[in-house]
Amino acid sequence: MAYPDPYPRPAPDPFIRRWLFITACIAALMLLWQFLPAIEAWFSPREAAERTVTARGDLAAEEKATIELFEESRASVVYITTAQLVRDVWTRNVFSMPRGTGSGFVWDDAGHVVTNFHVIQGASEATVKLADGRDYQAALVGTSPAHDIAVLKIGVGFKRPPAVPVGTSADLKVGQKVFAIGNPFGLDWTLTTGIVSALDRSLPGEAGGPAIDHLIQTDAAINPGNSGGPLLDSAGRLIGINTAIYSPSGASAGIGFAVPVDTVMRVVPQLIKTGKYIRPALGIEVDEQLNQRLLALTGSKGVFVLRVTPGSAAHKAGLAGVEVTPQGIVPGDRIIDVDGKATDDVAKLLARLDDRKVGDVVVLSVERAGKSREVRVELQPGN
Repeated sequence: MAYPDPYPRPAPDPFIRRWLFITACIAALMLLWQFLPAIEAWFSPREAAERTVTARGDLAAEEKATIELFEESRASVVYITTAQLVRDVWTRNVFSMPRGTGSGFVWDDAGHVVTNFHVIQGASEATVKLADGRDYQAALVGTSPAHDIAVLKIGVGFKRPPAVPVGTSADLKVGQKVFAIGNPFGLDWTLTTGIVSALDRSLPGEAGGPAIDHLIQTDAAINPGNSGGPLLDSAGRLIGINTAIYSPSGASAGIGFAVPVDTVMRVVPQLIKTGKYIRPALGIEVDEQLNQRLLALTGSKGVFVLRVTPGSAAHKAGLAGVEVTPQGIVPGDRIIDVDGKATDDVAKLLARLDDRKVGDVVVLSVERAGKSREVRVELQPGN
């Protein structure tokens, strides 16, 4: 006679069975994953098939031209590092502190190097590195802050680097290709390409100084460190000095500016000869704020002459400034244009004069008391 089991085993829970099944599947998958490389190696061929190199063919003509331009121009571009001498207030020792980097280019066989004024501004010393790796301490020759141009000189005794070929900027056309070589972010001898995006742009000067006019706008990538480097045309000729960018982020946003080579050709020889740029002047005093007030009162355009320097070119030509009479202030001559080009404000007048040189004769269209006339003035050295 069979007796019932006093301790019967409970029936397996369906949930526990499912959990055990899932756990077993996971364990199996983990083992499979662990041994998968060995399984693949077992079934794969014992030797990997060798890859063959696909023939590229000839470079495109445009690529060849760009490569040739860079190889021929690279040696004319330099890398500039600046430092500032600092005196320790406790030890009184003087030491050199790195300040910044920039670019430049060889101007002539005498070792003159052209760069931006803001690259060396505030520096106590500058080192110029050539493309072949040689370093030279540079001497400052001259600066023109109004044009953001500076000239340095290095003593290259042998294996002189070639001077960059000089072109023209007056005949530039929007859309033509340009090439920029420089040292952006310290990445030396970098080439970027683009086109002329616009011409005759103006940027405000530093610390309220005169505006920099006639700038070339380009979409070639220009970043910090490119300043002072050359902007070249497709023939490898210098057409400008890369000087500024418009960028909310501080990096290239496709809007860069370059000082045109026609301005460089006018300024650099003076800096080499005298150490400073002497701007051509009329011998008059003008003021933009007062000029705007007078224009608003009279409802006219142009630049009012506030004062004429006695004995100046303007004085000899018969120009007259503002007069103070018992009846009130009488406006002086108002310059409407220079050589047929309008002068809507003081900045534009200075730009028109800066296109010429000392000794040139300009024709001014002036108006006073409703009467217009033309005046010929020989430009004199400015302050």
